[in-house]
Amino acid sequence: MTTEDFTHFPVKTWEKVLSKVKKAVVFMDDKCAETLHWCGGAAVLLEAGARNLKEFSSFEACGVNEPKAVFVVSTLLKGTTVDIIKDIISLSHFQYCIVVTTVAHSVHLLANNVTTEMEASPVFSQFEEKLCEWMGNMNYTAEVMHVPVVFAPVSQQLLLTPMFAHLFPLLSPDLESINAKRPEKKRFGSLVDVDMHALPVELQLEIKSLASALNSVFEATATKVESFAVGPMSRIIAGELANHPQAKNRRKTAPNKASIIFVDRTMDITGAVGHHGDNLVEKILSVLNPLHGHVTDVQVDMLELTSLQRTPHSQTTLAPGCLAQTQSPAAQTLWEAMLTNKHKEAVMEVHRQLVETASKEKLPIKMSMGRVTPEQLCSYIQLFRSSWGALESHCGVLQLGLATAQTLRHPSLLRWDACLAFERLLLQALGDSDFHAVLRQLLPLIKPRGGEDSTTSGRSREDESGPEELILLLVYLYSLAGEAQPADQHTKEVHLEKLEMELIGALTLVITREIELSPLLQKLTGCANPEELTTERAHSAVEEMFVTLRGLSHTRDHLKQLHSVYTASDGVHQATYRPFLRQILEEVFHPDRLECPDIEHMSGGLTDLLKTGFSMFMKVSRPHPSDNSLLFLFLVGGVTPSELRLIKEIVAAHKPGTQVLVLSTRLLRPTDIPELLFTTRRLLPDIGV
Repeated sequence: MTTEDFTHFPVKTWEKVLSKVKKAVVFMDDKCAETLHWCGGAAVLLEAGARNLKEFSSFEACGVNEPKAVFVVSTLLKGTTVDIIKDIISLSHFQYCIVVTTVAHSVHLLANNVTTEMEASPVFSQFEEKLCEWMGNMNYTAEVMHVPVVFAPVSQQLLLTPMFAHLFPLLSPDLESINAKRPEKKRFGSLVDVDMHALPVELQLEIKSLASALNSVFEATATKVESFAVGPMSRIIAGELANHPQAKNRRKTAPNKASIIFVDRTMDITGAVGHHGDNLVEKILSVLNPLHGHVTDVQVDMLELTSLQRTPHSQTTLAPGCLAQTQSPAAQTLWEAMLTNKHKEAVMEVHRQLVETASKEKLPIKMSMGRVTPEQLCSYIQLFRSSWGALESHCGVLQLGLATAQTLRHPSLLRWDACLAFERLLLQALGDSDFHAVLRQLLPLIKPRGGEDSTTSGRSREDESGPEELILLLVYLYSLAGEAQPADQHTKEVHLEKLEMELIGALTLVITREIELSPLLQKLTGCANPEELTTERAHSAVEEMFVTLRGLSHTRDHLKQLHSVYTASDGVHQATYRPFLRQILEEVFHPDRLECPDIEHMSGGLTDLLKTGFSMFMKVSRPHPSDNSLLFLFLVGGVTPSELRLIKEIVAAHKPGTQVLVLSTRLLRPTDIPELLFTTRRLLPDIGV
């Protein structure tokens, strides 16, 4: 087996849906639409014979001449999902309805409080009857099926699961919420003790749904997997996958073998919010607006490829471009380079591809020496306006070129560099001072934009650090709090509490003085615009944020070996951030095949329990992640583009023969982390219950 077999799996899975769409109008929810987007997009549906593709919404319907509908949803067939399907059918004239859900029938049974395994699919059969009822004739045709169109092949190295984009490891406030509902004697001492049954039903169903989706990949490829986990949430997910009935059968019969390591994002928050990645795609994702309804892809302004004048309405006139270029091999190669190369190398590759493409099309290109500039890239791209054929043939490469140019000239890139510089200063300060002293260095930065300082220095509001950058710096620093020099415990608590009150007040003022609320601030405060936002509301939101921040330095407390992501200065070398993934992979690929106590084997069964017992008095060989030449890394809570490069480099350096495929819930930009930490209701995810 190769990683290609697995990256092709999502496209093959969509073929089951495509076989049903001939002459149908397809209604699809956002998460399934995002998955399809990376598997060929709407074009593959239309090529398969679909008449139209519509949003999954109660405000949509079909005419008399459209008798067939296919619904593709990423949720349980319960609650709002059922209401929307019923609304669309009631307003239309369907005689044939097919419903495809990404959630397995076994999860539907659990959602209906049925715990026994069944051969048939009674929940789906009952729903088929309801569909006929809503269509108005029990003789009409209805089909309900489970197809796991869950994975988006974002690159040759990465599969994402948009359906689980908001699944994030539990934090200390979540432990308090779980314990609050339990008798005092049965409360958990830490997140490591929390088991599946202690979680709210909604989260249990989401985890079971993810385990089922992963199982479908390994079932389709006849792969026996040894599961390993690092972190509390990863232990639960890995345990679910290991205990899946089909996984137990595969352990006896599957011809192919692989290892999978689940890692909680909370093991390394520093790497996700830091600006040290030196990666072009990380910057593109951060500065360009997300594509509507998508978590990963962004909007690329296509105006440069037209003769239209830029006006306030030009963006709504012209459909945006994007990063997912599944139809062009040249664009796919360029995307891989952008995703896994260093920033400078990626920009040079974009430049080289544009020059090569323009030369091939015999366009009048003017070469210039020196640094690649956004203006230079745009001048090459604009040449294609004169040749419709060339524009159509190379549209994929041109969109990636535009995304690069628009990012390089974006005003917020200056703030990126400012954040990076300050993070480096904080990193050095942590080795010399206690946490209180380092945190105090942030206080002078936390001031409203457009104040007296900016007027005298001649900086615009866009050049100044806003609330998002300040929140990112706070997350960065609190995630490293345990690395600071120790201080007297009582003095530390008193001083820290006082300083935090000052920080809360200062940040509240900054947020209330914003002219416009960013998406993060809207989610943080629950207000859509500054007019709605009161000081009390902002203060309350910031206070809650600090409750979560305080727990960030303790996320690795339970680990015995990999408990730090910081290397202090030794007088010769500066203090550095040491990525958690690097440490894990160095342990996995260690030539002595050492057993790391923090990478827990979860593929149990009776054999493993017996081995654990025997190991007390004799040497027993336990499974090791490096046993198999195929390794999956599942980052629960997201992976950054710079981590993809890191993984690629470490594998090449330590064990070139190993194939590594990364799976994750989302591709992270730094600002995603505050949203996931402070605004995602981790204990009540949306799975349509």
